[in-house]
Amino acid sequence: MLTLIRQAFILILLSPQLLQATLNIPAPDLRELTDDVATTAGVPARSASAAVCEDFNRLNSLIRDGKIHKDAAKRVLVTLLDRVRNEYYLRGGRDFQPSAWAFPLAGYDIRSIDTGRQHGFSASGYDFFSGNRHGGHPALDLFIHDRDQDSRDDQTGKPVAVLSMTGGVVVALEREWSSDSGLRGGKYLWIYDPANQLLVYYAHNQELLVDIGTIVKPGDLLARVGRSGLNAAKKRSPTHLHFSVLQLRNGLPIARNVYKELVDARVLEAR
Repeated sequence: MLTLIRQAFILILLSPQLLQATLNIPAPDLRELTDDVATTAGVPARSASAAVCEDFNRLNSLIRDGKIHKDAAKRVLVTLLDRVRNEYYLRGGRDFQPSAWAFPLAGYDIRSIDTGRQHGFSASGYDFFSGNRHGGHPALDLFIHDRDQDSRDDQTGKPVAVLSMTGGVVVALEREWSSDSGLRGGKYLWIYDPANQLLVYYAHNQELLVDIGTIVKPGDLLARVGRSGLNAAKKRSPTHLHFSVLQLRNGLPIARNVYKELVDARVLEAR
């Protein structure tokens, strides 16, 4: 009974769209929306998908903080991603195959990743729906040259740009983080790539340079590398980008090691 009461309060916090999805009520067909609607409302086409992406961000925060039951979260996630996908293409989003992908750090290449058989990647024990308490390390850490830990490249003296590996749209982010926070990802962002059915995670940033609903292509500037996050801020942790890719299978996210794809990714100059 207590669990049901708790879930009822959580549903009240959701937007009407999320509540609709959680109760398994069909969402409106977003294909009916047009650019004229966005123009009439005074919303730039590039950010017109922000509303549904805000819903995704709200859901992601509930999952992150353990405030929604996994079964409900799974049901809502599938519905929201379908809506985001529709919005993405309605607003001119393009498909980019892996041959067009960019390395996520400007001025760096595959040598920034740990050597070893799995390159630090371990999906064992990982569950997206466990949020901030998930197990494993379903990610690759991309290290920058930063001996003094000032979040700047030792050679250039400049911050290192975080670039979008794929095309897609920004569906979740966190701009605020403090040293007393238990949030593991710090200042992070998530990009949904409809073409390849991926959720891509960029964490430990110093600052974010995109907004919810921003449509991106491979190589677009997303953030600056930093040291935000529970463990990333500690002295023992070298400055790095925590980079994770989840493959959507039947609408649910499964950790994927993209090291081989990063070997072939386009390397872009420092900015």
